[in-house]
Amino acid sequence: MPKAYWIANVTVTDPEAYTGYQALAPAAFAEHGARFLARGEAETLEGTDWQRRVVIEFDSLEQAHACYTSDAYRAAREKRAGACHADIAIIEGLD
Repeated sequence: MPKAYWIANVTVTDPEAYTGYQALAPAAFAEHGARFLARGEAETLEGTDWQRRVVIEFDSLEQAHACYTSDAYRAAREKRAGACHADIAIIEGLD
């Protein structure tokens, strides 16, 4: 079964409010076996210039979706609402 990845592009607009997301999200990721492969500032060569980019690995596409739709991650997303601009995609890895 191929792995799956979240690719997230984020620009924080309200750092104080964003701390609510940062306090809750790690538990959701841990619950679903997420592994952070890359996180931080990145050089933008083409397209939108985001403040930070994140690549998170999951053991399967189902696990990646389960994390995003979980009650724990939903609560974290609610905390970041209005505190950032985010673009998040889930992609299945190659076998």
